[in-house]
Amino acid sequence: MPISSFSGALTTPKVDVGIDMGHPLLNHTVDGFLKIGAVAATRSVAEDAYHIVKDGNFSRQNFERTLKKMCKEGAYWGSVAGVYVGMEYGIEKIRGTKDWKNAMIGGALTGALVSAVGNNNKDKVVMDALAGGAIATAAEFLRYRNS
Repeated sequence: MPISSFSGALTTPKVDVGIDMGHPLLNHTVDGFLKIGAVAATRSVAEDAYHIVKDGNFSRQNFERTLKKMCKEGAYWGSVAGVYVGMEYGIEKIRGTKDWKNAMIGGALTGALVSAVGNNNKDKVVMDALAGGAIATAAEFLRYRNS
C-alpha cells in the first residue's frame, strides 16, 4: 500500500509599524495601540457590515453609526493594548529578564488600571486584575509553545 505524507508550515504575516517616538517604551506602546486598535476597528466594521447586509438597511445613518463605533472600539482596545505592552516592556526592563512573569504582572496591572478607570468597586478591580494577569500569562505560554 502506498504511503503518502504532507509536510509544510503555516506562518502568519508579521506586521511592524515604523513609528519612532524616540524611546523604546513609547515605540512599543504606540505599536501595541495601532495593531490592536486596527484589529478592534476591523472587527467592529465587519460585525456592523454583517448586520447591515443581513437587514438590507443601507443608510447614511448606519454608515455614520458604524464609523463612530469603529473609532470608539479601536481607540478603547488600542489604549488597553498600549497600556499592556508598555507595562510589560517596563517590567521587563525593571526586572532585567524576559519571561512569562512580565506578562502576568503587566496583565494584572493593566486589568486593575482599566477597571479602576471605569469607576468599579474594589472587588471588581481585583477580579479584573486577576483576569488580566491570567489572560496575559496564557497568551505568553501559547506564544512560547508555538515558537
